[in-house]
Formats: sequence, structure tokens, C-alpha cells
Amino acid sequence: AKTLYVLGSTPTWAAKNKKQGTYPNKGAASMPSSMKLWKNWVTAVTKRYAASIDAYQIWNEANLKTFWMGTPDQMADLTNEAYKIIRKNDPTAQIVSASSTVRLTSAYNKFFPAYLKGLKKRKWPVTAYSVHLYPNSLGTPADRVSYIATVRKSLAAAGAPAKPLWDTEVNYGLAGPGASNPKVNIDGDQAAAWVSQTYLDSARLGIDRTYWYSFTPSPYALLGIQMIPGSAGSLGYATTYGWMVGGSVTCATAPVNTCTIVKNGATSTVAWASTGSGSFIVPAGATNSVTAMNVSTPVTAGQTVTIGSMPTWFGAS
Repeated sequence: AKTLYVLGSTPTWAAKNKKQGTYPNKGAASMPSSMKLWKNWVTAVTKRYAASIDAYQIWNEANLKTFWMGTPDQMADLTNEAYKIIRKNDPTAQIVSASSTVRLTSAYNKFFPAYLKGLKKRKWPVTAYSVHLYPNSLGTPADRVSYIATVRKSLAAAGAPAKPLWDTEVNYGLAGPGASNPKVNIDGDQAAAWVSQTYLDSARLGIDRTYWYSFTPSPYALLGIQMIPGSAGSLGYATTYGWMVGGSVTCATAPVNTCTIVKNGATSTVAWASTGSGSFIVPAGATNSVTAMNVSTPVTAGQTVTIGSMPTWFGAS
């Protein structure tokens, strides 16, 4: 495992405006009262924990007033100062932009393009860009895919240099925005399918890291898909992990999306539909299919099957 450490929020005693933010403390969403305090903090973290931390994310969901009430340019300034310190004390670490949610369109549009403008002014002091791709509570993995397109468009409009794009928090069924989006519990086949789709879509669309929020020892009521041991979501994760990790993955977008995996000298294919369903021809050499719920069915190469939202692996076993 590798540690991604989030450097914000502001403690009450260090807040420039103690009325800005209440979570996890008063003043948490405020700009620090001086840049020196921020620099001292980043210096202390990097000097003590450099051997344990793989990547530093500058702030959490800085487009939301819950977490940040300073300006996008001030956040770019914090990013730049942190970058210089991290580069000095932990030169191999990844330095990840402050994260932004996408589902609250007005909050995203107000913050993220302006933050990118500030990063550009400071010569792009990050090694990766971070977003949180939670859909609305009634949303699906297909909505997450549309958010990825939105972020790519923002990066292109800002003239952002090519750097890895990370999804540092994702889940489904999270309440909001608004009363028309109540919290939704997602389990069974749908949970396994959506977890699997999420990681396959990341591979297909060039999301370099995807952090599921969260892996907890007991159910976390805020979130729709639980990853506790024995849950359908955790089974979908483990199954997809087994398909992909250690292999060379090449994906294609179509009504039925595919990822072809070359692993240990063997070639297999995973197929799924982002919306609806479609026909898929079983690849040459495949003798078995396995769903993200780890259900196996014998198949014959050249056979036509119908693929829906449940990712299904085809290979020899």
C-alpha cells in the first residue's frame, strides 16, 4: 500500500478567519493567517514522514465552502509553496493538486478553472491533478464517465500540461445535491458491477489512480456501496483486481466497451456496457466467462452473447 496524504485543513488557532468553516473545526476552511505557518507545517510533515508518504494532496474538495472559503488563487499559492518544500525534502514524491468535486456544477465551474489558471501562473507546481468523481446520488458509472470528459475539457481549456489525472475519492449513492437526490444503498449485483466498471473505466479513460471512498471495518452510512469484507462491492473489487493487476491492459470504447489483458502470457478480454446492453462475440481461445460477482459460465469462441452493465471476463481457464 502507498500513502496519499492530504495536507489541509486549517486548525482553528492558525485560521485567518475563524468563522470560515466548521468541519472538522472552526476556521478549517480559512486561509492560514500567514504563509509562514503553512510552510512550517509542510516542512514538518515532509521532514518527519517522507519515508512513509508516496504522494501529497494539497487540500480536500477545495471547490466546496465546507472545506475552503479562500480564493482559487490563494489555493494555487498554497500549492506552489508546498511544491517547493516537498521537492526539497521528499524529491521522489507525487505532488497532487487540491481536489475538486465535479457533480456540483456551479461550485466546480467557480473554482476549478480559476485554480488551474493560478497553477498556470505559477508554472504548474503539481505532478498530478486530482478530482472527486462522485455522481449525484441517483447517478451511475456512466455519469462518472461524463465527469471525466468535463475535467479533460477544463484541463485542455487551461492549457494544462499532460500529467496524470487521479480520482482520489469515488463512490455512488452519496446524498445530494438537493432533496431530489436522497442517499441510496447499493448492494448485490449492482454494487459489484459498478465497482468493477469504475476501475475498468479508469483504465479505459486514462485515470491513473482511483481511490475508493472508503474501505471501512463496518458500514459507513454516508456512502452507497460498502467495501466491508464479504460485501458484493468488495467481491467486485477483488474479482476485477484479479483480472487486471499484473497484466498489460488495452481498452476500447464502444456500445460494449472492452479491455484486453495480457497476463502471464495469456490473453483475456473484459466486456461491459456503460448503458443498456449489446452483442459481444466471444474471443478466440476463450472457454469460460466470469462476472464481477465471480460467477463462471462455459463459453465457446465465436459465440454471440449479450453484455449489459455487469463486467464479464472471457478467457481460457
